[in-house]
Amino acid sequence: MLKLAREQILLGQSVATKSEAIALLAGKLTEAGLVEAGYVDGMLAREAQHATYLGSGIAIPHGTTDTRHLVKSTGVMVAQFPQGIEWDEGQIAYVAIGIAAKSDEHLGILRQLTHVLGDEQAAAQLKEATDADTIINILTGATAAKEAQYLTLADFPADDRDQLLLGAAARAKSAGWGDATMVTSLLASDPAYLGEGIWLARAQAAQTGWVLATPSNALTAGDLPVSAMLLLCAADSSHLPQLENLAKLAAAGQLATLAGSDGLAMLQAGPASGLAETFTIINPHGLHARPGAMLVKVAKEFESDIRVANLDGSGEAVSAKSLMKVIGLGVKCGHRLAFRAEGVDAEAALKGIGEAIAAGLGEGAH
Repeated sequence: MLKLAREQILLGQSVATKSEAIALLAGKLTEAGLVEAGYVDGMLAREAQHATYLGSGIAIPHGTTDTRHLVKSTGVMVAQFPQGIEWDEGQIAYVAIGIAAKSDEHLGILRQLTHVLGDEQAAAQLKEATDADTIINILTGATAAKEAQYLTLADFPADDRDQLLLGAAARAKSAGWGDATMVTSLLASDPAYLGEGIWLARAQAAQTGWVLATPSNALTAGDLPVSAMLLLCAADSSHLPQLENLAKLAAAGQLATLAGSDGLAMLQAGPASGLAETFTIINPHGLHARPGAMLVKVAKEFESDIRVANLDGSGEAVSAKSLMKVIGLGVKCGHRLAFRAEGVDAEAALKGIGEAIAAGLGEGAH
């Protein structure tokens, strides 16, 4: 979880260029004891490789892998530029978040930041904020509307349906979505059979989210198969789109796909359409700004709608043409990305994306 203190927020800054903005952030990171003085060179080198502008008036300058040895401790500095800075051609940044990370820790920071900053309203509030607390609350999600969360519990060693439900409930509780009372109420409930081996359990909770649990061995409940247990923790109405998708999957005879490796993506996207492929990321440091931008660039070359989900992450399907959304997936080396393309050039799009990933997304194949 990203933690910020008031001394990490630089309000009302005014500089002429992004190089000056980066130097300002690097200086503050150095003063805070997070990096050695030479880290600024790595930040400028990263920017030369590819601009770190995310969109919505937000930039995230950070160092290269070659300068990680200069990082003493992972942390950030946030500078607000109310008048705006041209970060890349035609792209104006109003907030720049300087990141220092010792390893792949920055992916977790980026994931949290992009989740918050994907909200255009939040980005406007960051630009106009006049106090540090407002910026802290926005960046840490304290003022952001909570969206449905997604968790998986794959190959759980359950002996029966109730144990599978218990495992899903425990997973939700450990994530902070509910307490022991929620678990007790779930165990006293009777899950609904949706068909094709898929079961649904529901409970009131503090956070809306879905847990998809699959057993390690074939199970039955009476004469009915148990291929997967969907646990819905409901705090508000943000789960309704997924319930609609469940109905569509049932109508299309595709409920069984929920028990597959991209089950959460199916829950969010609904019945499968278009073409799909899964590729493994080989970049040693995952999809940070540079390879992430390359992936988005390749996706934008095609007319088709392209969605991508991190099968080793939340499973959430997002637009492959949004750098903010792609970086927000928190992709590390070895993670599997499931792409689905729908349109006139869908086949060519998946082929091009696969080739780009195999080539290292601008960092060379390893």
